[in-house]
Amino acid sequence: MLRFKILASVVPLLAAAVFARSEIGSVSHPCIALGDTSVELTSLFWTAGVHVAFTDDPTRATVRVQITDDADGADFAVVDDGLGSEPDSCQANPQTRLITIAAQPVDGGPVIYLSADGPADYRIYVRSKTFSQREAAALIVGAHDGHRPFQAASL
Repeated sequence: MLRFKILASVVPLLAAAVFARSEIGSVSHPCIALGDTSVELTSLFWTAGVHVAFTDDPTRATVRVQITDDADGADFAVVDDGLGSEPDSCQANPQTRLITIAAQPVDGGPVIYLSADGPADYRIYVRSKTFSQREAAALIVGAHDGHRPFQAASL
């Protein structure tokens, strides 16, 4: 009977370890590189340093992000479907900043209002097979720490 109890308690732990390892080792999360720092979306809520949320109410937003059809007028453009992608730009390193999208605002974290209309704090242009507009907005808001604007980012 004791062996069965031990087995019953170990199996869930092994399943959790396998799940966590597959999530952490996965490279399919949207990521951008800002100089020596990588900014990556993660589904592991507890590992993220920044938790962003989205709202449909512009009065609840702390950050407004406008979706634009003009790449030249955008603050942040994601076009990763061509031959010019940079596969090594988001190598995991100690400088990696992890971002997660939360269902509700967390501890005063940014609340994003995503719209095609202005005014906006950021303007984004997204034409991608791997990034959604929400993911691009989460990355740009999570990458900006409020003290210094970024100069350039790459995929």
